[in-house]
Amino acid sequence: MVYVIAHLTAHPGKGDEVVSLAAPLIEAARCEAGCITYDFYRKPADPDALVFVETWQSKAAVDAHFEEPHLKAFQAAMADLLVEARIELVTPEKVEVL
Repeated sequence: MVYVIAHLTAHPGKGDEVVSLAAPLIEAARCEAGCITYDFYRKPADPDALVFVETWQSKAAVDAHFEEPHLKAFQAAMADLLVEARIELVTPEKVEVL
């Protein structure tokens, strides 16, 4: 099993836009082969701080996810909305920061 934790920090006041744009990504990702869970959270004390928490069957499934058109479209749409994006890949062997 492989976990992906993506921390997104939107520009002040842009969290709602990120949430809106994430809906199609979440729906599509949950249908991908190898996706076990794909959840999206907003920090209660900071509405511009968002976190994806994903569980995948394998690293190959994660790699395929990173090539999906719906993920690439979301990333392109986020370019002007985010201050920071940090992705952590947690595997049974080690933790990698991408």
